[in-house]
Amino acid sequence: MKIRSILPFGQLLAVLGFVFTGGLRAAPLPPAAELQRALAGPPQDISVVEPHLSVAGAQVRRSYRGYPAERVLRLLLGPDWDQQAQREIEFKALDGFIARVPVQRFLRHRAYLVFARSDGQAFSVDNLAQQQKDVALGPYYLVWDNIGRPALLAEGGAVWPYQVAEISLREIDPAALLPAGTDSLRWAPQAALAQKYCLSCHQINGFGGAKMPLNLAVRAKLMDSRTWQGWLLQPQALKPGTAMPALPDSLPAAERLAIARQLHDYLKALPVAP
Repeated sequence: MKIRSILPFGQLLAVLGFVFTGGLRAAPLPPAAELQRALAGPPQDISVVEPHLSVAGAQVRRSYRGYPAERVLRLLLGPDWDQQAQREIEFKALDGFIARVPVQRFLRHRAYLVFARSDGQAFSVDNLAQQQKDVALGPYYLVWDNIGRPALLAEGGAVWPYQVAEISLREIDPAALLPAGTDSLRWAPQAALAQKYCLSCHQINGFGGAKMPLNLAVRAKLMDSRTWQGWLLQPQALKPGTAMPALPDSLPAAERLAIARQLHDYLKALPVAP
């Protein structure tokens, strides 16, 4: 489906502040009113199981207002954004949180960039896993249709970035997490787990988020397996009040433990960059 715009594509990107560097595209997201004019259509309401409010198996639903992510991505990143199999969409938040989502995921699951609650209440959420209340969600919040796709419920909020202010299309660089000399066949699944559950806030040898930029390739080597598992499975028991979220409790206990162990083994084996 073609998306109508009030401006030609190149002119629109210039107005919205996009820059092109080495084939990559990045820019701040425009205000909601400006985005609505560019998309030439009203936003829609989407109901989801809110992962930041849903803990211990209790599902809490919320309805948000926004646009299908594919429409926004096509408008801002170009009509060929979904033909870039070896690229990912980076969502950068105001607090330093960075979510990198493979293009292929958007082709499998419905996502929305929302900017308000449908009921007119404050656009905020209690992030229960991080012991935070009334966290602002704007300017934009990436949500997924986990009601239409119940399999997404087990992921929790790992790829639900809020306070999103900038979006970019980037090349997937496996060398960042699997440098030369690393057994890629053995560690590729663990590298993917690290990117999904850890690198939105932390880093591995300089790659990752800036919210809490610890180098996990160093930190993991300093921890015994019991301490490491405690941080990933029950961080509140180690440090009450910490903002460190545990692995989603929507996953089976055995799977959570397996992920923690695999991440520790991978990070201990990973060389530390100079």
